[in-house]
Amino acid sequence: MIEPLLLSCVQVTTYSNGAILTNASGFFFENAGRLFLITSRHVLVDKPSNHKPDAISIEIHTNRENLAESIMYSIPLYRNGKRNWRQGKDSSGEVDVAAIEVFQNQLPETALYCAFTPDHLHDSIEGIRIGSRLLIVGFPLSFHDTLHHLPVARQGITASSFSMRFQGNGYFLTDARTHRGMSGAPVVMPVSYGKQKDSELPWVLLGIHSARLDVGTRDMEMDEALGLNCAWFADFLLTLTRN
Repeated sequence: MIEPLLLSCVQVTTYSNGAILTNASGFFFENAGRLFLITSRHVLVDKPSNHKPDAISIEIHTNRENLAESIMYSIPLYRNGKRNWRQGKDSSGEVDVAAIEVFQNQLPETALYCAFTPDHLHDSIEGIRIGSRLLIVGFPLSFHDTLHHLPVARQGITASSFSMRFQGNGYFLTDARTHRGMSGAPVVMPVSYGKQKDSELPWVLLGIHSARLDVGTRDMEMDEALGLNCAWFADFLLTLTRN
């Protein structure tokens, strides 16, 4: 039995002129019949660090009976000099989320994956309170099941009010142990009610993990890191993936 949540997530590898740059996390989101790979925008371009890849690749399973079988699916980040992904802003500025279309007719007929849909987004804040338990599923420091090509999950809780944008930004905080390579990972909680309770993917998609937070005045020797992270609200995907 393969847990569908694990098949919704993929490792994102970035390249420049064929050379590997970084590894991150991502997941599939389907809207109006179109399939998208979702990850953090800074995975695809980050001016402060001069991170400018020209392509990415993800691994797609091809055999339900043998998860060791997979293919690499490459996606160019630019076409005719223009970016090939979608990004956007909200009232507070740039949102650290990106969507890039995956053309299903280019995938092998046996491609095996699961995708979140608009139905997986929270339609109310009922049950989502401060301290609610959640999972962040991805590839910390590129660590994963290398035989079956599956991600791992980190446990956490909501660390700020889910009904409010933290400090006016389009994200909420999570308290979870995360590492490099988790950027773009889905932040989810089990479905306890509603139309997705008995679906193939019984999870509520709350957000997209972006980065760990720190305090600029922290004494690097005396003070531990906060251990808090920001996760952009997942309902932004409706805007980002609409036709």
